[in-house]
Amino acid sequence: MTTDPSTDERPTIHKGLAGVVVDTTAISSIDRATNTLLYRGYPAPDLAARCRFEQVAYLLWNGELPSDDELEDFEHSERSERALPDPVIAAIMAMPHSAHPMDVLRTAVSVTGAFDAGSNDLSREAELARSVRLLAQLPAMVALDQRRRHGEKLVAPRDDLGYADNFLHMTFGSVPDAEVVRAFEISMVLYAEHSFNASTFTARVIASTLSDLYSAVTGAIGALKGPLHGGANETVLATLVEIGTPDRVDQWLTDTLARKAKVMGFGHRVYRDGDSRVPTMKSALDGLVAHFGRQDLSELANTLEAAMLARTGIRPNLDYPTGPAYHLMGFDTPTFTPLFAASRVVGWTAHVMEQRAANSLIRPLSRYDGPARRGVPGA
Repeated sequence: MTTDPSTDERPTIHKGLAGVVVDTTAISSIDRATNTLLYRGYPAPDLAARCRFEQVAYLLWNGELPSDDELEDFEHSERSERALPDPVIAAIMAMPHSAHPMDVLRTAVSVTGAFDAGSNDLSREAELARSVRLLAQLPAMVALDQRRRHGEKLVAPRDDLGYADNFLHMTFGSVPDAEVVRAFEISMVLYAEHSFNASTFTARVIASTLSDLYSAVTGAIGALKGPLHGGANETVLATLVEIGTPDRVDQWLTDTLARKAKVMGFGHRVYRDGDSRVPTMKSALDGLVAHFGRQDLSELANTLEAAMLARTGIRPNLDYPTGPAYHLMGFDTPTFTPLFAASRVVGWTAHVMEQRAANSLIRPLSRYDGPARRGVPGA
């Protein structure tokens, strides 16, 4: 339905739905007093500092942090689902190397859904089981895709490792040093959820039609691929590579701002004074810089950050420290956004289940501004 252009009343258009409150959620929020992202009431930076990713996933799906027994049961369920089915492995291996890793991930999730004969069971119990399966298998999808591009074989998951250790093991063939594992886990916690962002809202729209969870996650992956959303962490690294050295920052920024081009990794629609997740991830990046002796990368990133603040007053968002961190860990730049997706699948599925619990078809209106009614030639 569209509004009638012949009336004198003109509804207010909120481009990009900016400022529009479309529903309630108990999953996450921004504490405006402290500018802090909260997961179920807990500050996300505090969770990243004190909790493992499995605990945060349980929290987002169930509303409370797990007890020791609950965490043990949850870990057993997740670890038992890590191995990819043969059809999913075949689908990934059949994809051309020219396909972006997000295209590969989107396809792999869709294939996973096609082999789930019970995908139309929308009960919370069934949806939660599927959510655990996706949490467990997305790391294997991401890891296999990076490995095949290097001519390397699949590394099978290990059920004796935690989520972060196993993810890195499947990607690189061994578990890296504890400094690397911890920085990776921090990034996963900080990326896990962020209210009604573009990809999450996409998932909720699809879920509102009573489509299956795999369709909702596949759509969310498509939304996350865009450089204005998840793809920004890839662009951050590309920007730093393009600039090259700190002495080139001023000229590069002058040229970029003159073109009115966006500097990816800076600014965020919902934060007024900087992204609350950045200090925690920046600290993790600093640890990686020291670990790998890459002060050159840190100096370049810090120089661009300072120049952006001085010239525009705009501060970095989470993608800015995370892109360089993933680079130091050894991930290929095009793999950065799939890493984001492997984390955010927890938030997407939490929102799908929340949407199901009090569903209403999401169907906004538009204001028509095309030609007025007219006759068809020859009629």
